Amino acid sequence: MVARPSRMLQDTPPPVARPGRRERPRERLARLGPRALALRELIAVILGSGVRGATAIEVAERLLARCGEVRDLARRSAVELMSFEGLGPARAARLAAAFELGRRAASDEAGENPSIRGPRDVWLRMGPALRDLEQEEFHTLLLNSQHRVIREVLVTRGILDASLVHPREVFRPAVTAGAAAVILVHNHPSGDPSPSSEDRRVTRQMAGAGRLLGIPVLDHVIVGDGRWTALSDEGF
Repeated sequence: MVARPSRMLQDTPPPVARPGRRERPRERLARLGPRALALRELIAVILGSGVRGATAIEVAERLLARCGEVRDLARRSAVELMSFEGLGPARAARLAAAFELGRRAASDEAGENPSIRGPRDVWLRMGPALRDLEQEEFHTLLLNSQHRVIREVLVTRGILDASLVHPREVFRPAVTAGAAAVILVHNHPSGDPSPSSEDRRVTRQMAGAGRLLGIPVLDHVIVGDGRWTALSDEGF
């Protein structure tokens, strides 16, 4: 006699989603792709889970409500993010890492280490990283003879002052790297890239030092909010 299958096994229906079940952001991303998700859903996916008394979506909504916009959230360090309700060290680190990945991806928009042909190329490379900073950073791009970037150097952080930005700090790495030329880059946290008198003074000082060393300063690009100013356009 052949044993018949249990009726319970025969009658068990396949699992189905409960009516009215709300799709989680992670599931929507898998089904529709990341472009279909709202900001709060993308942040919720990065957070991974909620906290006691709040879902990941609710934590994301609180973050956006407190910051006002995602760019304000993106400029926060991991330590600053930890001060937000619902963000411990792990979640804060994930958010900071995700924003940094986005900035680096944006910096690579022009391709892998292309020649710098003008201030727009400088903006594409440096703008995403500098435009949202809350304090000024002064960088140099060290270029080879084909105007490809050998190295990026952070020279100083804080208010740009000719007395603080010394030519040796700018040109020592250039000499060591065998650079053929340099480009100066710094940001204006106000978002307005119009050059100040101090910006012009620093440019003249560095251009003069570059002439003496045989490492010309090709340009000084000031990064603002979505735009830039090149002092080469002013005749420097």
